[in-house]
Amino acid sequence: MADSSTEALLEVRDLVVEFQTSRGLLRAVDHVSFSIPRGQTLGIVGESGCGKSVTALSIMRLIADPGRILGGPIRYEGKNLLDLADDELRKIRGNKISMIFQEPMTSLNPVYTTGEQVAETVRLHQGKSRKEALDVAIEMFRLVGIPSPTERVRNYPHQMSGGMRQRVMIAIALACKPELLIADEPTTALDVTIQAQILELLRDLQETLGMSIMLITHDLGVVAETCQEVVVMYAGRIVERSPVEALFKTPRHPYTVGLLRSVPGTHEGEERGRLQEIPGMVPPLHELPDGCKFQDRCSRVSDRCRDTEPELVTLGQTQVRCHTPIEEPNNG
Repeated sequence: MADSSTEALLEVRDLVVEFQTSRGLLRAVDHVSFSIPRGQTLGIVGESGCGKSVTALSIMRLIADPGRILGGPIRYEGKNLLDLADDELRKIRGNKISMIFQEPMTSLNPVYTTGEQVAETVRLHQGKSRKEALDVAIEMFRLVGIPSPTERVRNYPHQMSGGMRQRVMIAIALACKPELLIADEPTTALDVTIQAQILELLRDLQETLGMSIMLITHDLGVVAETCQEVVVMYAGRIVERSPVEALFKTPRHPYTVGLLRSVPGTHEGEERGRLQEIPGMVPPLHELPDGCKFQDRCSRVSDRCRDTEPELVTLGQTQVRCHTPIEEPNNG
């Protein structure tokens, strides 16, 4: 795993995020650590509520009351983003680090044209004139594969299809040629054909611009096609972290095995197309059990799992949080 500060564009260390609620204090992200090397893609996977999006919003420093970031640092090019003043952060957020949000219809402003919304980002961060910024918007529309870009920049969000709106969101995120793109479920609610087009577009743009990508998804099939390394999260914690090839060949955590078995054709030894769902649900963060947080859904659970939460330990290329991790097959 790439974990050296000399290689990493972004390093997250012991990130802790809590929210004050009517039911008490919720720890949405609990001592999460990872790094993203330059020019590579890190996948963060897990079911809804596992802490993926909160982790992304923390990097962008978009956690608002009643949430608080209690642990860090989050280092970008050696600078701790949590220590930066607001004016310093604004020079990075949306410029050097950009984010594609899940829902383009709620992220795009309905009263401005899509071209104006791309141009606004360029004017804010690069100080270009209105005309220069609109020219950049047209160039970005062309780059992300929107046909007739000179005409399309005059369209409002409601005049575009879901796939086109998602491309507009990518154009906004990439308008300043960021070094790191955070993509939060970028293909959610799109049909399979459009999903494939968006993922191919991100790969092409990564190669063209040389940027790093943090891809948040619940779909390990997407991870298999796009990522070099993957972090698996459950109930706010990392339960497995591994190079993608090693994870698909030898998943070590029972939760990872369950995720793989829910995706057609991704788990070695499983009949292609035969799906198995993980029993139960992610526990509410205000009712987390003692010990392992996955215990109520795990077929390998023991008394030790119920009493003591496992540490994240290194096994070969993989880090895993499990008292009885899946053993690597003996090929000798």
